[in-house]
Amino acid sequence: MSLETEQINELHWLMEMLHTIDVGLVVLDREYNIQIWNGFMENHSGLLPREVKGKGVFNLFDEIPKDWFIRKAESVFLLKNKAFTIWEQRPYLFRFQNYRPITGTADFMYQNTTFIPLMSATGVVTHLCLIVYDVTDIAIHKTELERANKELAILSQTDGLTGLFNRTHWESCLQGEYKRWLRSQHASCLVMIDIDGFKEVNDTYGHMVGDEVIRHISGLIRHHVRETDVSGRYGGEEFVILLADTTLENGKVFAERLRQEIEASVVKYNDIEVKYTVSLGIAQINPSIDNYEAWIECADAAMYMSKQAGKNTTTLYPNATS
Repeated sequence: MSLETEQINELHWLMEMLHTIDVGLVVLDREYNIQIWNGFMENHSGLLPREVKGKGVFNLFDEIPKDWFIRKAESVFLLKNKAFTIWEQRPYLFRFQNYRPITGTADFMYQNTTFIPLMSATGVVTHLCLIVYDVTDIAIHKTELERANKELAILSQTDGLTGLFNRTHWESCLQGEYKRWLRSQHASCLVMIDIDGFKEVNDTYGHMVGDEVIRHISGLIRHHVRETDVSGRYGGEEFVILLADTTLENGKVFAERLRQEIEASVVKYNDIEVKYTVSLGIAQINPSIDNYEAWIECADAAMYMSKQAGKNTTTLYPNATS
């Protein structure tokens, strides 16, 4: 076999390899016209090499942000160094449909892309090679893992029965709010709530009905609080609500509105109907409160005063029963 024949065969094999590899290979000239378009690109775009050769990549694929791409490419032409873009920065360069069976839920193919300078024999960069990798499996798995971790984080902060924050989390939020108050001296209130006669509900109707009452009041709390408020379960039938940037007077308005709606409600469980009330205590943060634990004690003391005053009422700390 002659040297010329061997070289032709090697070139043929090289071109066959580049055409069949499982990554996209695109070569652009200095005007961003397509010169090489391999089988991966053909299969995923539906465009044959002869259909795209010599045509501008931005005319064929308007999803490519032209200004961004040119800035990226010009640095490669100028510096003669590779450049990269990953799916976390930009999900794709070419919007191709996703055909992978494992990650079939993805709407498109996630891609990593490498920009490679191609130099002439004189050392001048005349063309740009794009290597496009399908990383859909990696992207979907990472996205699902992050979503699962977020869900786990939420579960670790949440009380299972009520859906409100558990004690560990809301105490952490309260501690953070106390530290914020030390810096800004803004008004914030802590509301403590206890269900009146809850033991009688459990003793009379059973714990299933008692749990339904717990879920009912939790739903009303979620309905009334703002996104900036922190509501949680203190334990048993006791609840807390941190009203950030709220004065004692406005806290009382909130508490009374919640108390009145609870009083007017009826909890239904199968053929059982239960009415219940709550006692509330409110404490606004002030210089006499040395730490967040003392803040809890003040709100708890106000709530205890509501119990002593006959229940189904709201008490402001350190004021008398309202």
